[in-house]
Amino acid sequence: MNGGSSLRALRRSWWLVLVAVISGLGIAGVVTTREVPQYVTTTTFFVTTPGKGTTDVMQGSTFSRERIKSYVDLVRGDRLAGMVAGEHPMGLSVQQIQERITAQAVRDTVLLTVTITDVDQARSERLAHAVLGEFTALVETLEGSPGADSPAVKLEVIAGPTPVTVTSRPLRNLGLGLLAGLLVGLAAAMLRETLDKTVRTSGMLLETTGAPVLAVVPHQGSMARKPALLRGGSTPGAESFRQLRTNLRCVDPSVRILAVTSAIPGEGRSITAANLAVMVAETGSRVLLLEADLRRPRIANYLRLPGRTGLSDVLAGRIDVSDALQQWGKHPLWVLPCGATPSNPSELLGSGKMATLLESERWNFDLIVIDTPALLPLTDGAVVAQAADGVILVARANMTGQEEVRAASAALRTVHAQVVGCVLNDVGRRDVGLAYRYGVGVRIGVRSRSAGEVLPLPTAAQAPDQTPDRAGTWWQGTAPSDGRRPVEAGVKGAGDPGAEGPRTSAR
Repeated sequence: MNGGSSLRALRRSWWLVLVAVISGLGIAGVVTTREVPQYVTTTTFFVTTPGKGTTDVMQGSTFSRERIKSYVDLVRGDRLAGMVAGEHPMGLSVQQIQERITAQAVRDTVLLTVTITDVDQARSERLAHAVLGEFTALVETLEGSPGADSPAVKLEVIAGPTPVTVTSRPLRNLGLGLLAGLLVGLAAAMLRETLDKTVRTSGMLLETTGAPVLAVVPHQGSMARKPALLRGGSTPGAESFRQLRTNLRCVDPSVRILAVTSAIPGEGRSITAANLAVMVAETGSRVLLLEADLRRPRIANYLRLPGRTGLSDVLAGRIDVSDALQQWGKHPLWVLPCGATPSNPSELLGSGKMATLLESERWNFDLIVIDTPALLPLTDGAVVAQAADGVILVARANMTGQEEVRAASAALRTVHAQVVGCVLNDVGRRDVGLAYRYGVGVRIGVRSRSAGEVLPLPTAAQAPDQTPDRAGTWWQGTAPSDGRRPVEAGVKGAGDPGAEGPRTSAR
């Protein structure tokens, strides 16, 4: 994992590191409060070999150092513990005595240190004296030779038995807890980053779909449910939708019917479709927002419009489209809600009446934005996307899986739908910069620009060649030209979400 990935992992999972550190400090605190004080009594032996000459002394010193290695095991063995338990009853078994005795040979010396550790200070001292006497006697017995006046090895006590109280060490424990928690938290953050297969940046979305990322929309909170505030506002969310509007103009200004879809439900395609329609209408272009999600409609509720009649009723022949359209706000934005939930949504959306409706309304509006159902659960979304001039694929940061995005892109390719671009939605505000930083090089039209750059509005000289049936594209904001049937007056409308009752105005 490189430095950029590590930094991104820490930014995304800082809370995980914090929880691990707090947990480590908490465990260290509990251990410290419950730690029982230990009492240590130490005795130091000097091991010598009797000798008269210099050569004997040097040889004896070497012999003693070799012997000390064996004495370490002898002190910790069960023979000495058995002698202590038999001669000095203290209510401890042989195994318990062994657990309390440790021995260490001081390197490059003839010193041997024997340590007794116990939770009872008095018993620690008594056990140290008992071990001293029994160990000395055991060595004399083992090192003694028949007929010799003195043993080959002599033990002399040069220090101890000295009792020392070993209390708990809170600073050491807390330091170890902090270090352990930090390491565990960092490891968990890196592991989460490695195992996370969701789309997190615009670069990942571009690589997965092969389509340009037109906008990165930050997390909106309550703002996501208030398009009236986005319209005309200067919030980061409003600017991201304006950027979507501007980049869409440069990608393909000839698109007149635009489907907004996603791989799975809950990725914000309805919010994206509604706010894009609001932003385009803000420029003076005539926009129709069509709710084609006939199973789980959201647009009418989102825009606070009556949704009792709408697209399903038009397709079923129960009402004329001019009677079902509702104007929203002060700009030229009309909405065709879902209407009554039908029993056969796929059939209605794929019917000839739907194709006829789209072709007829193509000449009444500069842009038709269709809120399309999610692609993977049902076939409804692919059916509508096939009838559109272009498709915008919405993915939700840190939620939509890369495999789901690939499957959605494949579904659109299967029906020969043209994906004009993608939108990365619900990006954490602190991660918006990272989302752009790791998504540089997004290709818009014939120019290569970063995903975070707001592209300029094309001039008439820069506009692509237009066929007669595409004259007056929505980005130019022109009125209906020859060949387009005039707009009928007297269509039902609704005012701003906060207004009292619907507002009637001419289309």
